[in-house]
Amino acid sequence: MKLLFIPVSVVGGLVSGFLAKKLFEQAWGVVDDEEPPKPEHRQVPFAKIAAAAALEGAIFKGTRAVIDHKSRQAFANATGTWPGEERPDEE
Repeated sequence: MKLLFIPVSVVGGLVSGFLAKKLFEQAWGVVDDEEPPKPEHRQVPFAKIAAAAALEGAIFKGTRAVIDHKSRQAFANATGTWPGEERPDEE
């Protein structure tokens, strides 16, 4: 049954990437009027590049986690089987 979740996961990854990109563009628009800096831009302060990368990473990771969890919930509701672990391992 978990094998059937793979296509759902792939679609979820594509959707989360698209959504995260749009969210990052909107969030960066609040921070700065210019486009987000990239590491290959020469005349940009290091702090601005680091801030853009951290914001982008947080948005992408958070969006992916939410979409992944919700798609697993939908899959479990449809099939009765949770595609993954029930809870984290104890330390």
